[in-house]
Amino acid sequence: MQRRTLLLGLAAIPLAGCAATPAPPVEPGPPITLVSAFQGRTTGQGHFRVWLTGDERRFTARLNGTVTGAEGARTLTVVEDFLYDDGQQDRLTWVFREQGAGRWTGKREDTVGEATVVEEDGQIRLTYLADFKSPSGVNRLGFEDILYARPDGTIVNDAVVTRAGIAVASVRFLIRR
Repeated sequence: MQRRTLLLGLAAIPLAGCAATPAPPVEPGPPITLVSAFQGRTTGQGHFRVWLTGDERRFTARLNGTVTGAEGARTLTVVEDFLYDDGQQDRLTWVFREQGAGRWTGKREDTVGEATVVEEDGQIRLTYLADFKSPSGVNRLGFEDILYARPDGTIVNDAVVTRAGIAVASVRFLIRR
């Protein structure tokens, strides 16, 4: 079985008119950076939801982030081990490179080109394209993520997923130390 089989249905989704970027938090917690969010070991739970059909795929993940290099030229590597509710397992690894104050680029096995990361106002914005394989073919999807901390320290990663520039799905991933 190929990775991310829920995305099969995205090939058949008609155009939908929904927001293309996730909303910022109503009640943000402490400010975060890419390094403070992902350095060390964390765990999380999340779901991927297709808006038109309501189909949902739940997952848990273990993350392990390591930082190398001096400030201003750091590299953050985050290994993500996913377990989906259908038993499928997956490992993906982000490699982020610091480009300057509050600016990073990133690459993962499934990304098309580089992701851009902006740390601003205590939050993180992550934008990237990824090719997901399914039995029906490859789905190229866009991701617009916002990451922020809740007052209790939980990191929230909300994403709007697009196909051909049209918003079709969302992801919510809650990360805890």
